[in-house]
Formats: sequence, structure tokens, C-alpha cells
Amino acid sequence: MRILIINPNSDPEMTAVIQKAAEEFAGGDFEVKCLPNPGAPEFIETYRDQVDAAAGMMRLVRENEDQYDAFIVACHCDPNLDALKEITPRPVVGIGEASMKIASLLGHCFSVVSTDEHSTPNKEALVHKYHLRNVLASVRTPPEGNDLLSDREKYLQAARSAIEQDRAEVIVLGCAGLAGLDKYLQERLGAPVLDGVVCALIIAAGLVKYGVSTSKIRRYNPGG
Repeated sequence: MRILIINPNSDPEMTAVIQKAAEEFAGGDFEVKCLPNPGAPEFIETYRDQVDAAAGMMRLVRENEDQYDAFIVACHCDPNLDALKEITPRPVVGIGEASMKIASLLGHCFSVVSTDEHSTPNKEALVHKYHLRNVLASVRTPPEGNDLLSDREKYLQAARSAIEQDRAEVIVLGCAGLAGLDKYLQERLGAPVLDGVVCALIIAAGLVKYGVSTSKIRRYNPGG
């Protein structure tokens, strides 16, 4: 089995972080490859960024369709996920959808820990799109102004607030760049912490093994 992970942005450092997390999870049981999106923004933050990334993402799917069994969109806002599901018969899984839907199986409600306050409305809109509003406890971001804390400690503080103040039972990491932070937080919180890249691999590999993919009956039928 071969799974291609598409990093919608062009940042090689984030691509390497995603690749490392994916390889550690796959453990040699199947092949994973993460590719950046040449010419795309360095970070997918706005809806304009998503539009600018679209052509490159579709090109990566078309150029690699015969070489891979499934595709993963490695950005938590799931940019252009519907378009990719439409253009290929292969399974396409977004890390946002995968992580939040798995979170809904593991506890009464979940919180998304995101990178900055600007992304909060976008996360809430995505939760609504995936019909998960009733199981969202909150969207949290690291506290600002405390330069004495490391980045990991800031995310730990945000996740702990989600559990203690918002009554979340599961934490979802709301950015592909946070890959690898899950176990560090989970050990300190005593609650499930989900890395979207790993969640997407769980689902994508399962779909390939089961021999099913996106339905082309109506919504994702490119022929109308």
C-alpha cells in the first residue's frame, strides 16, 4: 500500500515534520510520502490561500494517481478537499475531517487546539460543515504574552484549559505542523490527543484495505 500526503503549502520544514510523523505511525507496514505544493503560499491561513493552493493540489493528485492507493490533505482546514474527492477514484482524506470525526468516537465532546486566534472562526465553520457542532466543546489557541513558556508548554496550557474549563474529553491538534505533539500532551493530560495526520492515515489505510472509496453516485460525480 502506498499513500501520498499532500502538504497544501510550500513549506519544506512543515513537509518534513509531517513525513516524520507519518513514517513513525506507518512503521514500515505501508509506504507514505509527503510532498509540498510548489508555488503555493508558505502557510494556508486564509480562504484566498486555499484558492491559490488549489491548482497545485489537483496537479499532485493527477500526476500521482497511478502510483498511490490513497491521498491525504495535510492541512487542518481541509483546503480543496471536495475538489480532490471529485477528480479521483482513489480515497482522499482530510486531516481535519478525520481527526474531528475520530474524536467524536472517543469522548462526549472534543476541543480543537489551533495555532492562532484568527483561525478560530474557520475551525468552527468546518465543525458545522461536518455536522459535529453538538460535540464541539471549544476551539482554543495558546495564550499570548507569556514568552517564558516554550511552544509545547503553551499548547499544553491551551489543551488543559479546554479540559478543565470547557469540559472537553478529547483534544484535536488543529494544524499539520503540530504533528508529533500528540503523545507529549496526552501523557500530561490523561486524555486522548489526536494528531490529524495519524488520524487520516488510520482512515485512508483502512479504506484501501477494505476496498472502498468516495461514492460517485451524486455529490462527487464529475459528470453531474
